[in-house]
Amino acid sequence: MLFTTVPVTLSIYIARQFMFSVLSMTAFLTGIVCLFDFIDLLRRVATKTDVPTSLVTEIAGLHIPYFFMEIMPFGVLLGGIICFWRLTRSSELIVARAAGISAWQFLAAPLACALAMGALTTAAVSPLSSIMYARAEALDEQYLRSGGGPLTMAGASLWLRQLDTELDPHGVAILHSRDTHLDGALLTIHDISVFRLDHEGNLIFRIEAPAGHLAPGHWELDNASELHPYELPGATRIITLPTDLTLNRVQESFASPETLSVWALPNFIAMLDRSGFSSIRHRLHFESLLALPILAGTMSLVAAGFSMRPTRRGGVAKMIGSGVGAGFLLFTVSKVAEQFGNSGALPPLLAAWAPTGAGLCLAVSLLLHLEDG
Repeated sequence: MLFTTVPVTLSIYIARQFMFSVLSMTAFLTGIVCLFDFIDLLRRVATKTDVPTSLVTEIAGLHIPYFFMEIMPFGVLLGGIICFWRLTRSSELIVARAAGISAWQFLAAPLACALAMGALTTAAVSPLSSIMYARAEALDEQYLRSGGGPLTMAGASLWLRQLDTELDPHGVAILHSRDTHLDGALLTIHDISVFRLDHEGNLIFRIEAPAGHLAPGHWELDNASELHPYELPGATRIITLPTDLTLNRVQESFASPETLSVWALPNFIAMLDRSGFSSIRHRLHFESLLALPILAGTMSLVAAGFSMRPTRRGGVAKMIGSGVGAGFLLFTVSKVAEQFGNSGALPPLLAAWAPTGAGLCLAVSLLLHLEDG
């Protein structure tokens, strides 16, 4: 009975110490990042006399969940290093291992806490972060930026692919506009080409129009003409092209992935693929959110590998410094992989999961060396 009670009590104690250190460090790091973000917003608003400081405070506050998600893995790393170092320095870890508890048993509770914290961040904080970040982006765009988004810029080009079942039950239509403008709730397009294809990708005919606009349920193309293969162009007229796109969905396709939660991303990615918009950034962000719990668990193991060395052997400062350096190296690798993923050089799945896998291999190697010599 004593054998079963002690490990549970010890696990609860270690988990409590670990979570306190991790949450404290994550809150501290998030506060520092938010402070710099607030200072940057104040710098941007310095030349805008009509923007109150309260708006800057609101935007900075709306960024907090997003920064928390970005900082959380490194809060686990630094908080875990501090926790394990304190337990080693006070000889609590040494006594536990002398009682026959291996490093793997000792780390079960911190690892479970890190995985749970990562899963909770992905499942619960992500939806909150997406809502608040979207609100912050809207305020930033309305009050602090000179432009109003990509669709309000003269000369914005638009490509989209949509279902076209009017001529073929599984047909598609590819629409290209060389000039796009958004005026209030009216999206107008100019220099339009529409390619109507069958289910095998063969061209049925093409539509050319100098101008058009998005109406509820369809594109309305003015003075448009149909160009069939081996036939003269038809007479110009108003042509309607059915669509399931709305103005909000077209605007959302230009929105940053951070404005969408992990629950909304799969359907949104499918919509982007159907419409012909690039979904690489959204796929990468989705995979990164899925990898977040594993990354948090990996960071807890990396922290243990670099900080559980007995203090009597010396070199503690070097070991802790190496742990911090390894964490930031992993951060750099993840950002480089992210850039390769955004450029299409790496598949989003590989770009999101490769840094986590590399960190996990490093952590397991360190712990095997620490435990088995």
